[in-house]
Amino acid sequence: MHSDPLGHGDHPNFILNIDGLSVFYDGLQVVWDISFTAEAGSVTALIGSNGAGKSTILQAITGILSHVKGHIGFQEKNITRLSPHRRVALGISLIPEGRRIFPYLTVQENLEIGAYSKQARKHMTATMDRVLELFPRLAERQRQLAVSLSGGEQQMLAIGRGLMSLPRLLMLDEPSLGLAPLMVNVVFDTIEKINQEDVTVLIVEQNVHRTLQIAREGYVLENGRITLHGPGADLLGNPHIKKAYLGV
Repeated sequence: MHSDPLGHGDHPNFILNIDGLSVFYDGLQVVWDISFTAEAGSVTALIGSNGAGKSTILQAITGILSHVKGHIGFQEKNITRLSPHRRVALGISLIPEGRRIFPYLTVQENLEIGAYSKQARKHMTATMDRVLELFPRLAERQRQLAVSLSGGEQQMLAIGRGLMSLPRLLMLDEPSLGLAPLMVNVVFDTIEKINQEDVTVLIVEQNVHRTLQIAREGYVLENGRITLHGPGADLLGNPHIKKAYLGV
C-alpha cells in the first residue's frame, strides 16, 4: 500500500516507540509503565490472556483512550496528545476487535469510508483497486450490504477498510476471533502479504502460535505489564509460553 524507505545504516528504524506508557480507564489504571518498539516494515505481536491490557494499548496508540502517562512516538514525532483523526492522517490505522463494519452500507461504501483523510481520498481509486485485488471475494460482493457477508468476509472488509487510509502502521485487534480454521489461515496469509508491501503491522491476537510464527518481535503482557519479550521464534520455544499459551 505504501512504499516507505526503511532503515538507517545498521540501526533498526523504529516507526513506533512506546516509552513508560500507563493507561487509565474509567479512573482505574489498567496498563503499567510499559515500553516497546515496532520496527518499520516488521510484524510485532502483543500476546497475553484476556484482560491483560492488549486492546487498551492499541486504543491508546490511536488516541481513542486519552487518559495516559508516558510517551507515544510515531515516526519520531511525539503523538501522545494528538487527536485520533490526526493520528490517522499520519498513517496509523486500527482494525478493531469485532470488525465494526457498517452492516447496512455496501462493501464499496464501507471501503470508501476508510479513505476519509485528504491524502487517502486523493488516492482512493488506486487504493480501492489494490484492496479488491488483495480480497477478490470483496470484489465479487462490492454492491452487497456488508450484513450479508460471512464472518470471514466481514473480517476481510474490516482489514480492507483499514488499508483504505494508506496506513504506515496497521494495528489488528484479534483478527482471527470467531473465524473458521480455513479463514484464520486466509487472514494470517493476508497479514503477511500486507506486511511484505512495507506496511508495519502490530497485532494483538489469541492465536499465539500463528502470531509468533509471523512476528519478528513479540511482547507478552500480563496484568497490564510486559513480562517477557524477544524474537517471535524464540518466544515460540519458550517453556512459559508453551505452557501458558500453547497448551504444551
